[in-house]
Amino acid sequence: MSDVSAPRLKPCPICGKLAVTQFRPFCSKHCADVDLNRWLSGVYSVPAVEDDDRSEEGEAPEDQRD
Repeated sequence: MSDVSAPRLKPCPICGKLAVTQFRPFCSKHCADVDLNRWLSGVYSVPAVEDDDRSEEGEAPEDQRD
């Protein structure tokens, strides 16, 4: 039987080596820093849908004003 208390480590998402508990889910500080840099530089991004109902100034359209 396997030990239930030990976390099952997966491969590092950057290089594919086995992850280390200290840097989980990465294998090293280097890979963690590579991932952080990708987020900060915009390589990773969450897609957003612009709402066409609002004007560029952030005001509600005239037909929706009180």
